[in-house]
Amino acid sequence: MSRIGKKPIELPDGVEIKKNGNTITVKGPKGTLEKTFDPRIGISIKDKKINITAKSDSKDVRALFGLTRAILSNMVIGISSGFEKKLVIEGVGYRANLKGNDLELLVGYSHPVLFKKPEGIDFRVEGPKQEIVFVKGIDKEKVGFYADKIRSVRPPEPYKGKGIRYDGEYIRKKAGKTGA
Repeated sequence: MSRIGKKPIELPDGVEIKKNGNTITVKGPKGTLEKTFDPRIGISIKDKKINITAKSDSKDVRALFGLTRAILSNMVIGISSGFEKKLVIEGVGYRANLKGNDLELLVGYSHPVLFKKPEGIDFRVEGPKQEIVFVKGIDKEKVGFYADKIRSVRPPEPYKGKGIRYDGEYIRKKAGKTGA
């Protein structure tokens, strides 16, 4: 069995959880998340703790066991404190702006790239010298998805490191051509 799946999830103050069949609804200070889980995984709620159990010992149920616990834990963390991804934009003339709630990227194309603000996600831009874009939200899956979509507009290139990268991401640089 999964070591992660065996750990109970502690509910912080101000977080409510409701179970309706296989659907779990988590309410907290930042909002509400709802997710339907596989019926082969048992979810029990007692004394501000969530326990997950596998109803059988087959390989696919064991795989879902730890996954279910991790998803529920991310739901509780997202509702109580939220998630944030930090993207760094490097390159001469590369920058990001907020137009209303939408994110506009100027990253070397002949036109600006515009990202419409999705529901449940907020964008923030900081820094005059090095542009930093923050993607914030309560759903970890959505935050990671939209951060990756922004990064894929101009991924970092291996020669000068220009492009959009995650904060703390290491870009292995190539030597380039050598003159004779």
